Amino acid sequence: MLSGVLNSPRAVAVNVEIMRAFVRLRRVLAANRDLAERLEKAEEKLAAHEDVLGEHAEALRSVFEDIRSILGPPDGPRGRIGF
Repeated sequence: MLSGVLNSPRAVAVNVEIMRAFVRLRRVLAANRDLAERLEKAEEKLAAHEDVLGEHAEALRSVFEDIRSILGPPDGPRGRIGF
């Protein structure tokens, strides 16, 4: 850890911010997992009631696909970081 090597108030503050960033990242990932599970349940309900929904079922299926594309990894190659 940075604050273990550099014993300064600034190093401690930076270390705390790094830990907070990891906590926020974990919360975002958990929220996406929860959203994916809820989407699965909604798709199961759609499949069960497809005959009642008629033409609206296709529109809902399109919305589910759009949400899945947002939750998935981005398309294309990643850019370089740094110099």
